[in-house]
Amino acid sequence: MSHKGRAAVVAMIALSGGSADTQVKAQSIDTPPKPYQVVENYFKLPEGRSIGSTAAVDIDRDGRSIWVFERCGGASGGTPCADSNLPPILKFDPSGTLVKSFGAGLFVYPHGIHVDREGNIWVTDGQGKGAKGQQVFKFSPDGKVLMTLGRAGVAGDGPDTFNQPSDVQVAPNGDVFVADGHGGNSNARIVKFSKDGKFIQAWGKKGSGPGEFDTPHSLAMDSRGRLFVADRGNSRIQIFDQKGKFLAEWRQFGRPSGLYIDRHDVLYSADTQSDEKTNPGYTRGIRIGNVKDGNVTALVSDSDPDGTGEGVAADASGNLYGALTAKRALKKYVKQ
Repeated sequence: MSHKGRAAVVAMIALSGGSADTQVKAQSIDTPPKPYQVVENYFKLPEGRSIGSTAAVDIDRDGRSIWVFERCGGASGGTPCADSNLPPILKFDPSGTLVKSFGAGLFVYPHGIHVDREGNIWVTDGQGKGAKGQQVFKFSPDGKVLMTLGRAGVAGDGPDTFNQPSDVQVAPNGDVFVADGHGGNSNARIVKFSKDGKFIQAWGKKGSGPGEFDTPHSLAMDSRGRLFVADRGNSRIQIFDQKGKFLAEWRQFGRPSGLYIDRHDVLYSADTQSDEKTNPGYTRGIRIGNVKDGNVTALVSDSDPDGTGEGVAADASGNLYGALTAKRALKKYVKQ
């Protein structure tokens, strides 16, 4: 059987509604009809300003506006914002027009972004340089710094330090979860804080077993409060309760770089790395399914020359947004 054929067969997964070893069948689809098309030239920036490498995108509390954390017009490597005076946190209205920007001079390497239920903007700075970086920031919708986690410019694995934090997610009760690590010699753990920034716990280490990670690249949470982790280096999603108990491992969503779960518990998984070498049987693109049964029901293919991006989000109308890292672009997708 071909690699592609293997990807289309029924996969065995552990569904987190029961114990971690409860087995149910879930379909992994790698060759479905194309359900979306790209809207060309949707995002508009002032003259002279361009989108840089972008790993993350999220939707405003209004369900329509788009927040983006980009790398100051720079490329994906290096420390593009360390010496830049450009604001990397951008808000676009539903027409794709830039309406707000802030955060200039605060970051080294923008990575993850999350909008909480109160409309606050959380971001992760994934590298350090000098007295900046290796931190998580909480901003008000108007750009006021409300909280920082981690020690500026200091890499570590303690309760008050990070080493290449990739993403952040806030639970309904205000608890904060940080995906701490980006492969290599960085960390490979999830760190939990209270809503006022006090350390609660951490779990995980480098590895491929249950509760272990190799590049915990993105986080999402479903309506039941389960935490979904894009364990990219292991080509899987891991699911936990909020105390760090392992519930399930899903491989049918490809090699995930970005995760997003909408208000209807639809799961979107952005895969920009699968190929016949790194994740045989899967092609690149955004896989769409439901967290209730784990079935993959659609794939936005990566056939476009610019690809589909590492970050993904969906607005209240079901439109998709992709944050492209290598190609320095943002994309909007609408249903055909």
